[in-house]
Amino acid sequence: MAKDVGIDLGTANVLIHVKGRGIVVNEPSVVAINNKTGQILAVGTEARDMVGRTPGDITAIKPMKDGVIADFDMVQEMLRFFLQKLNLKTFFSRPRILICCPTNITSVEQKAIREVAEKSGGKQIFLEEEPKVAAIGAGMEIFEPTGNMVIDIGGGTADVAVLSMGDIVTSESVKVAGNSWDNDILQYIKRKYNLLIGERTSEALKINIGTAIKGTRNEKMDIRGRDLVTGLPKTLTIESDEIEEAIHDSLFTMIRAAKHVLEKTPPELSADIIDRGIIMTGGGSMLYGLTELMSEQLKVPVLLTENPLDVVALGTGVLLESSSSKKRWWF
Repeated sequence: MAKDVGIDLGTANVLIHVKGRGIVVNEPSVVAINNKTGQILAVGTEARDMVGRTPGDITAIKPMKDGVIADFDMVQEMLRFFLQKLNLKTFFSRPRILICCPTNITSVEQKAIREVAEKSGGKQIFLEEEPKVAAIGAGMEIFEPTGNMVIDIGGGTADVAVLSMGDIVTSESVKVAGNSWDNDILQYIKRKYNLLIGERTSEALKINIGTAIKGTRNEKMDIRGRDLVTGLPKTLTIESDEIEEAIHDSLFTMIRAAKHVLEKTPPELSADIIDRGIIMTGGGSMLYGLTELMSEQLKVPVLLTENPLDVVALGTGVLLESSSSKKRWWF
């Protein structure tokens, strides 16, 4: 029998959970292609190492943008590569795939995700909203008649949702998340210091010295880039507070979305959220001081889940396991 597969098709990373085996793939959503021949040279970690370091005839592409498919063919090749590596297809059957998508995506975008999964080798394709799966992966009791709120911050989107009775009551998705912060840092350094840095350097700044609240982290990091005035390589030292300054506006766009969701939440569920707190998931939620900033702005306790990077994939695993039990979802 072919296995059931859960896929967290993220803007930054692809995670694949196989029923009975756990998370078997966790690789960057990057594909390296030869422009002249159209040949796929590398996928995942190997392709990510090529970003910003390739000659003219090779391009490292990120085929996912803001949580949806930007390059259909490349996503198809990427998924096919990962699924073939796992050897899930048998002579008689193909795997059933549960794939996660952001809330509020259009029917056209949903159809594109469904098609790409089918062409990559899936037999039946099921779509589920990311915050719902993240909440299940974080161990929240979303099947009970109580209010649960989750903020899932990925690479391309931040999804905010209130859940009750196993479904989303109110939600909002903003295209401001980890990748936007990287770009904010890149543009800030370019504007302030006339220094051009790469995406990987701005991401390293965010992870190593970034903070969501000024004055809470006093770390420094040396970075190298190209001076836009002289055109020569140059080294600079950046401090934590400068990272907060760079991403400040993006953080508050996300906070406004969370406030908007809380404003639309029925009062009984709001009372539950005050008791239980808000759970944060996704790689972006690991930004230093972000839970404190959210808690201060939303006036509700905010907690970071145990495995923020893996919760969506873990949630697909729970749904796949429960597909044969009483809590039947879609099978």
